[in-house]
Amino acid sequence: MKLSDIYWYLKQDISKIEKEIEKTIDADHAILQEASSHLLKAGGKRIRPVFVLLSAQFGTYDIERIKHVAVPLELIHMGSLVHDDVIDDASVRRGEETIKAKWDNRIAMYTGDYIFAKAIEIAAAETNIALHQTLSEAMVEMAIGEVEQIKDQYNWNQNMRMYLRRIRRKTALLIAVSCELGALVAEASEQDRENLKRYGYYTGMAFQITDDILDFVGTEKELGKPAGSDLQQGNLTLPALYAMHQDEQLYEDISAYLQSGGDKLMDMPGVIRRIRASGGIDFSKKLADRYLEKAHDALAPLKSNRAKRALTEIAEYIGERKF
Repeated sequence: MKLSDIYWYLKQDISKIEKEIEKTIDADHAILQEASSHLLKAGGKRIRPVFVLLSAQFGTYDIERIKHVAVPLELIHMGSLVHDDVIDDASVRRGEETIKAKWDNRIAMYTGDYIFAKAIEIAAAETNIALHQTLSEAMVEMAIGEVEQIKDQYNWNQNMRMYLRRIRRKTALLIAVSCELGALVAEASEQDRENLKRYGYYTGMAFQITDDILDFVGTEKELGKPAGSDLQQGNLTLPALYAMHQDEQLYEDISAYLQSGGDKLMDMPGVIRRIRASGGIDFSKKLADRYLEKAHDALAPLKSNRAKRALTEIAEYIGERKF
């Protein structure tokens, strides 16, 4: 089953959101237009708008208002990816050339800024102060998270708390905000908004941990990038972090690679095999499953409807995700 099969009944509204995104990034400047469109055509799961649409079904569902939240949240995510690719010196994303590779770092940075600005412009259609406070706080936290990730790049001396704080800002926060603001714009009850926010946070944590697992167990074709690329770029994720504390030789090998700033040669296929053998994948999977249990608990008090079933199935899909 594909993820989109879970919320098939939202197909028309998702299509509308996609068209709104296309219309939003339409620019008078040729390069900004081409670069933004290039990113959009690379595709994506559009999971953040989906969380907005589903969460809005616990209140008064009006797609003409909901789009003012769904579109900005996806644009914020897209803009952050453009900046990420510059920081990571990434040439490929989703199997396509990145903006920084197709143009250069300067064009990529300004394209990301342009997309962020368009997100704020669309959100301005809503006058609820709480919505704008939540959105701006999320962007601040994301920026802090990106700076922390840069600071921790090639840092061999990390612990699990640092990792969890990083993925909270990197992924879980925006998914939690998507659920929260979808409910807010639909004027759902305060308790429902809080439960949906908690669901989004726990699901987001599990989603990122699963992503980090797949970086070591997926193929380049499945991932759209080489396996082990996070570690190769100096980013320590949970499977590697756990494995380093189980295998002393692996700890020394990875530490030496990171301390060299990536200059020291490392047998990545061999390292991946050792991470798998160490129990790092199993440990990470169990932690992701614990977050998903909390996500299900957060959904429990919500009224039963198609949206609740879909949110439940999304959490289950993440737990069973292969790539």
